[in-house]
Amino acid sequence: MTASFDFSGRSVLVTGGSSGIGLAIARGFRDAGARVAITGTKGGIADYPDDLSAFTYQQVNMLDVSAVEALAEGVEQLDVLVNNAGTTFRGAAAYDPENFEATIDINLNSVYRLCHRLQPKLQPSGGSIINIASMTSYFGSPRGPGYGASKSAILQMTMSLGALWAQSGVRVNAIAPGWISTNLTAPIQDMPEIADPILQRTPMGRWGKPDEMIGTALFLASSDAAGFITGVTIPVDGGYCCL
Repeated sequence: MTASFDFSGRSVLVTGGSSGIGLAIARGFRDAGARVAITGTKGGIADYPDDLSAFTYQQVNMLDVSAVEALAEGVEQLDVLVNNAGTTFRGAAAYDPENFEATIDINLNSVYRLCHRLQPKLQPSGGSIINIASMTSYFGSPRGPGYGASKSAILQMTMSLGALWAQSGVRVNAIAPGWISTNLTAPIQDMPEIADPILQRTPMGRWGKPDEMIGTALFLASSDAAGFITGVTIPVDGGYCCL
């Protein structure tokens, strides 16, 4: 048995869609027929190793408020917003107050700004917002307090905006990926002292794949399949939250 979703004629924006989970989700919507725009931090699609030619690309630094505002202003019509862009700092840099603030600005404040600015453009079609949370939405993040704080706040913000905009027809949900094999987690995968406990705690005993986020994203964006779901964060984590 297979499930399929048709987003033909729909317009989708995926921030941070140039790599990792964002790129996988962007490809998923593209394959379902949608017109997909993505953002990234590099100058153009030629600067990335993956083929991004199927997408409309815009360079946006999520720390730059004016750039985020310009991104929202330039959107004429939108059916799905996927707030995927994010960052983290590692090692001693993770504890610097300036980096804590930068992480909050990128992972949380820019997400709220886009939600706020684009909600009126999602409303005519009864559109959907999908935020990207994390396992650190539920658990402490001692190696990255800014990342943990921002992702925990994403969970709360998703509930709050889901309740706020329910009557307007705009649904707001989130995906909480578990430990997924991406460039962001590559350094951790090469550190047995960190990677081994992760695998031992994950009942499925492996790292997830970015493509394994696609089905949940399409489901949450579908008004037919998930029309009565809002304010919810769905873990896609190989059972990590179970233990």
